Formats: sequence, C-alpha cells, structure tokens
Amino acid sequence: MSSSEFEAVIGLEIHAQLLTKTKMFCGCSTKFGSEPNSQTCPICIGMPGVLPVMNKNALEFVIKTGIAMNCTIAHFSRFARKNYFYPDLPKGYQISQYELPICQGGHLVLHTQDGERVIGLTRIHMEEDAGKNIHDNSDKYSFVDLNRAGTPLMEIVTEPEIRTPAEASMFMRKLRSILRYLGVCDGNMEEGSLRCDANVSIRARGELALGVKAEIKNINSFKFVEKAIEYEIGRQERVLLDGGRIVQETRLWDVATGVTKSMRSKEEAHDYRYFPEPDLMPVVVSNEIIETIRATLPELPEDKVKRYVERYKLPLYDAELLTNEQQTAKWFEEALVNGVNPKAVSNWMMGELMRLLNENNLPIDKCKVSPVHLTELIALIDKGTISGTIAKSVFEEMFNTGKRAEGIIKEKGLVQISDEGSIDKIVEEVIQKNLKEVERYKGGEVKLMGFFVGQVMKLSKGKANPAMVNDIVKRKLDGKATDE
Repeated sequence: MSSSEFEAVIGLEIHAQLLTKTKMFCGCSTKFGSEPNSQTCPICIGMPGVLPVMNKNALEFVIKTGIAMNCTIAHFSRFARKNYFYPDLPKGYQISQYELPICQGGHLVLHTQDGERVIGLTRIHMEEDAGKNIHDNSDKYSFVDLNRAGTPLMEIVTEPEIRTPAEASMFMRKLRSILRYLGVCDGNMEEGSLRCDANVSIRARGELALGVKAEIKNINSFKFVEKAIEYEIGRQERVLLDGGRIVQETRLWDVATGVTKSMRSKEEAHDYRYFPEPDLMPVVVSNEIIETIRATLPELPEDKVKRYVERYKLPLYDAELLTNEQQTAKWFEEALVNGVNPKAVSNWMMGELMRLLNENNLPIDKCKVSPVHLTELIALIDKGTISGTIAKSVFEEMFNTGKRAEGIIKEKGLVQISDEGSIDKIVEEVIQKNLKEVERYKGGEVKLMGFFVGQVMKLSKGKANPAMVNDIVKRKLDGKATDE
C-alpha cells in the first residue's frame, strides 16, 4: 500500500483563555506577565476549606461562543473534578466539565479550494487552567508559577472530520477570528491564550473505521499546527508501510527539530477519575438568558463575507481576507462611505496597506492613513491627476507621515502628464535613442512595445499618462513600420 492510499483523520482540542478580568472561581487578576505567584489566593492555590464561586462573565462568554458556533446550549450543566497530580496543579485536581458540558454539537464552515467543508463540533465546555512549570532558570531546580492557575478556559472539541493539515490550520484561523470578534479571547498563541492539541490517525482510503490515534500536545502557532500534523501523518504512514503498528500515545511537537516526539504511551495515560464537583452548584441557564446573550452578538465573519460578496461584489478571497480581523473590516467599511469603488479599496488594502503594516508590525488601527485619505488617493487616480505607479509612492509617503495625498503630490511635483504634445516629445526622444530596437520591432518583435513604454515612463519619472503613452508609442512605431 502506498502513502497516497491513506487518508488522515484529524480532530482538534482547542483551549481558549477567556478575556475576563478575574479567574474562574476567585477574584484574582488574570493579567499576563506579572511577577510569578503574585496573582494567587487561598482558592486558586487550593488551600483546605476554601469554596470556589463561578465567574458569571466566563459563563456568558462560553454561551456567546456556543451560539456563534451553532451549538445547543444546555439548560443544565455541571462541573466535575478531573483528578491528576502534577506540580502546576495545586489542588491535585482541575475543575472542568465532563458528562454535562454547557455547549453541545455545533459546526464551523470552511471555504476550501474543493468547496465548502462543514466541520462538526463535539462540545464546548468551561474549565480552569493549571499553573506553569518553569525549567530553564536553573540546572538543579524547576519552578512553579501559579499566576495562571484558575484562569478561565473554554475547551472547544471538534469531531474527527478534518482531513488535511491545511484544513486544521484554516479551522484554527477561522475560530480565532470568531473569538476575537466576540471579544471573548484575544487569540494570542504566543502568550498561550489559544492552544491546540491535535488527535491524528490514518486509515486506508474508503475505510470507515478509525485508525489508532496519536495526540500532539500544546501546539502554539498556526504554522506549527500545520507542520506538526503533516509530520505526524508522514510518520504514521512510514510506520505502516514498514510493517509496523501505530501505538496510541501522547506526543510533543519539537519546534527546533520539526518532529513529534513520544511523551507517554496509552499504558501510561491518566485515568482522571472524574466525579461531580461537590463545592459548586449545577449551572442552570434559562431561554431568557440565552436570548439576551444572543442579542449581544456582533455581525460575525461568515455573515460579513456573504454581505461583502453580495453587496460589494467582491471575490470570496477578498471578502475572507478583509473580514478576518474586525478592525480591518471596520476600516474597509469606513472607506466606502464616500461611494468609492469597493474593489479598488480592497485592492489597495490587500496590496500596499497590508504590505506596509506587516513590514512595520503595526495593527491597522494604528495606521496613519485613514480610510478617507485612501479614498482621496483613489479619486486622484480616477481623475488622472496621478498614475497608479506614482500613487504607490504617494501612498507610502502617506503611510510614513500621515500627510494627505494632494499635499504630497503638490509638494513633490508628481502631477500626471496628460498633455499629448509633451508625451509625444518624450516618445520621439525614446525612439531616436533606440533605433536598433525600432528596426527589431519593424521586423516583427512586437513584444518590444513594452520596452518602449517602459523607457517613456522612466524618462517621465513615472508621471506620463500610461494609457496615452501606450497609444502614442503604438501609433508612432506602427507608422514607422508602414513608412518602410
């Protein structure tokens, strides 16, 4: 059996840190980057006799996410104790949800090259985070920072319906976009507020039974999600093709070497001995609460994409890129207020604006170019005041200084040359300087038209009207060819 005869089966377990000011069951701050163990109290470090109290905002955030992802919101759910022993878990158990989660079912739609793919969800549930073990400050000791212990999390579990590493990465990107739109998670994978475990197995194409899976833990970037799954699929294929068998195990993604490494086998896997949390009441949610939360949802990325395609006639690719971040979509819509062509705005945003923002590591809301300033620049191009080529240099100056296009054009003398007589003189000068190329053109090398146009634009410092240049160059060259 060749590797092309295998099919991958991928399921994701995603932990998203909720954007609450305080922890899941106590009043300690969730602020990132504080001095180790400075944000703790008897509740989150598990002192005897303390009682947890559920964070209401965390519950509302998870319900909001469940509604946005087409889940069924449970009217009755319950917390459970997940028992295991590790230095970063001070109570010896984690408060989570098990048999009765707050959100069940749901799905997310991906727009792939092969069409729409609907990826089902198993559940979304609430839980608290563990602390953090630190191993790199000493050769002899490890340290524990419990600032993160008790931080509110929601775990989003997909059905095993993802088939490729690219789909897994696409799912993560779309999920992050939704969470940021909702304002429930900042999606910062570097700080650990969005983490992903991937369950990966392979099977012969056409088979329905699932293969033996390996779980890859704590992948912290979109790129690594794709690379880790890709490597793991290849590893499992090699094992089977060599006559071996896949062992169910937990593996870690090693960024330095680009491979997954075994962490523990199935025989060493934990029995978490779940049982209902005795210190917390069940969570009871009425229809009224659900509908009140539903009314607070913003227009989500998928709805914006449909609106941009239908109302503004944008290609799906443009619409998805512009709606990925809420601030980008807001910037785009503000640029359309003056009735400018939506596709022209989209082209400028996806081209020059995104390039400069990426190069300068700037978010769009910190950009010195306002949406109105871009529409002014586009209007000047449409009027023929400047060429598209000149407009790019003008836009870069706008980006760096915050000046408006018209002022930069006057200051630098960049007004487009649209006088036929002036362009005619430049064209004639270029022809006289390149008589050998003229002979080649007359001999049938018509592709040299581009050479002459380029020389004219160069001599005019990009200010000559491109349409007029093309027309005059062609007329003169064809005239000379006819004269002969």
